[in-house]
Amino acid sequence: MTREQARSEVRRERILEAALAIFARRGYRDAAMDEIAAASGTSKGGVYFHFPNKQAIFLSLLDRMAALLMTRAEAAIAAETDSLAKMDAALRVVLDTFSGHRSLARLFLVDALGAGREFNTKMLEIHREFAGLIARHLDEGIRRGDIAPVDTRVAGLVWFGAINEVVTDWLLDPDPPPLESYYPTLRALLRRSVGMPSEGPEGDVSWPSM
Repeated sequence: MTREQARSEVRRERILEAALAIFARRGYRDAAMDEIAAASGTSKGGVYFHFPNKQAIFLSLLDRMAALLMTRAEAAIAAETDSLAKMDAALRVVLDTFSGHRSLARLFLVDALGAGREFNTKMLEIHREFAGLIARHLDEGIRRGDIAPVDTRVAGLVWFGAINEVVTDWLLDPDPPPLESYYPTLRALLRRSVGMPSEGPEGDVSWPSM
């Protein structure tokens, strides 16, 4: 990467960080490109050099959140060998990531609903990607004999939908409990939905340090 490319990347990241703060404070619809330019210390033309419009900035932030979730979930899954432990690890890391990025989660899961066709298309892609991740690891559990045969495509959609609803409820609560407090019940319900025991062999449903 050349020096100019490095400077350009720094400016792009500065724009994204400024946009995230403004979107979180004012909402997607009320945020303006002028505000984003001023907050990022970049000219309006400089912002448009990197992003053709406000929606492009928003979609880039959405990609960032999705990539963070996917990377952390895949790493947590790879660190485990048992099928049940893999699913538990993925659930913990998803809840932990949303808990640590509440403003970003609210922006995408609540405030931006109806932000436009491109946003809806991107959200559908992300939903399918995460449901597919769940389905692949349920398939692995079936092959290993840990899980009874089940339509894993549907199960993946159900698991993702349940997690999405729990996180959305937490985001809408004006005085929410810690997100990790949902973990034991959500874990048990998801396990039972595919015929898995609601607890592991050790019966541990505690929230470990991430």
